[in-house]
Amino acid sequence: MNTLVIVLIAAVLLTAAYAFYGRWLSKKWGIDPKAETPAHKFEDGQDYVPTDGWTVFSHQFSSIAGAGPVTGAIQAAVFGWLPVLLWVLIGGIFFGAVTDFGALYASVKNDGKSMGLLIEKYIGKLGRKLFLIFCWLFTLIVIAAFADMVAGTFNAYTVDANGVIALSDAAKTNGAAGTISLLFIAFAMIFGLLHKHLHLTGWKETVVGLICTVAALAIGMTMPITLGKDGWTYITFVYIFFAAVLPMWLLKQPRDAMTTYMFIGMIAGAVVGLLVAHPAMNLPVFTGFHNDQLGDLFPILFVTVACGAVSGFHSLVSSGTSSKTVSNEKDMLKVGYGAMVLESLLAVLALCVAGAAAAADGTAAVGTPFQIFSSGVAGLLEMFGLPIYVAQCFMTMCVSALALTSLDAVARIGRMSFQELFSVDNMENAEGWRKFLCNKYVSTIITLAFGYILTRVGYSNIWPLFGSANQLLSALVLITLCVFLKVTGRQNKTLIVPCVIMLCVTFTALVQRTLALVNAFSAGTAVFMVEGLQLIVAILLMVLGVIIVVTSGKELLNKKAGSEARA
Repeated sequence: MNTLVIVLIAAVLLTAAYAFYGRWLSKKWGIDPKAETPAHKFEDGQDYVPTDGWTVFSHQFSSIAGAGPVTGAIQAAVFGWLPVLLWVLIGGIFFGAVTDFGALYASVKNDGKSMGLLIEKYIGKLGRKLFLIFCWLFTLIVIAAFADMVAGTFNAYTVDANGVIALSDAAKTNGAAGTISLLFIAFAMIFGLLHKHLHLTGWKETVVGLICTVAALAIGMTMPITLGKDGWTYITFVYIFFAAVLPMWLLKQPRDAMTTYMFIGMIAGAVVGLLVAHPAMNLPVFTGFHNDQLGDLFPILFVTVACGAVSGFHSLVSSGTSSKTVSNEKDMLKVGYGAMVLESLLAVLALCVAGAAAAADGTAAVGTPFQIFSSGVAGLLEMFGLPIYVAQCFMTMCVSALALTSLDAVARIGRMSFQELFSVDNMENAEGWRKFLCNKYVSTIITLAFGYILTRVGYSNIWPLFGSANQLLSALVLITLCVFLKVTGRQNKTLIVPCVIMLCVTFTALVQRTLALVNAFSAGTAVFMVEGLQLIVAILLMVLGVIIVVTSGKELLNKKAGSEARA
């Protein structure tokens, strides 16, 4: 089948979903353009910052469009391209976008409260504590994994067959991408200052943002920095520290806007490339319900595709940062629902690029999902006369930005989760130790220190459970939203089915993994620091899930519809 046809079908369905289903949800739940949003009510110039809809959309999209939509779609394609495509579209429209929009909506209607605080309000204090602990630990794993991924992307060195460290063939390209990334930070702060003090809006904002984006790309390509992985790891952690503590308008928002311009350029280039080349989808349509490498299609397909269809992490962005910057409620649909359907389109593009790169007999291209996607899109860009080096630098930067923009968002969310874990309503009269731990600099340093330790001691030992943890998070968010919508007299039926399905997916995956780990110990092939840690984490996730599901289930059944006045 032609990959262009697949992309066009996906684009039409996702656009129609936004125009009809998304707007139907916003009408059912109720949007008040005249309501005072948390950004205005609690404006502090730091986290609560009234921001125009496009900038908040850019922040949301660049933060959620991490490694998941590319790696997940390509890895899951071992089951065939059709089941991946179907889940990305169905999941993106009815699961992911609804979850993201719902989390944003509930937070804005509750003074910008994060998901943990929403759980305390609608489910109870025990649920809040367990959820915040889970969220904080979840962010540590993401910080460790994505920091390692970014540093590896910029790494200029490799180890040859004799164990000798030498410059890699991609040293110049990787170094240039690293320089571009650093310049992105500098130009983003310039963009942020100009945006704030000159009150840039509309086409002026776009022009200045594009100039800063192009300048960073053009200058960075001529000044590659040659550093090893350790050096880039240190730089990455220094950057995300500042991203976690500086005002949103100064660094995070302008950098996300610039990154979104770049992502849109990448997506547009890939679409036009497919339009011109219209390569065939060489991956098989369907390979069966079992794969020797990954396991059974249910639940592994759903856990593997992850962010391209539905992700619990997205709700942390929606309720943790985006809800505090929405200036007008009418922007919530664009930010919550719109950003997710665009990410689903990115997942479809990644699937089609991988399909075009596969051999005619259906054999998948060699390399990591990122390498396949990067080289594939770079090849499409070269068709338009773009020099190979420029195309490679651009795509290497795009690939690293997919991880880096999620990384700086999760660092800020991790800091907030840690603060909320120890905060109380009356912080002015709180104990000294509590005030100390809730200090934004202290909480950031503690969070990043644990994240850095994980990069050194082997986060990869528990990484296989990340997909299940992420989907468990989405299920817990969905059930919380069901309670919120019910008690506020809003329609929640559209969330029931996604909630039940995600719970089934998550617990099936965790039970299967637990049984496999137990069998490994029985056979004597398990290693405690690998299988042992995974077994402990899997059991803890199941216990956490059962406690919150039972608690929230009782609240869902016992609380009366409309018992809380609508905000």
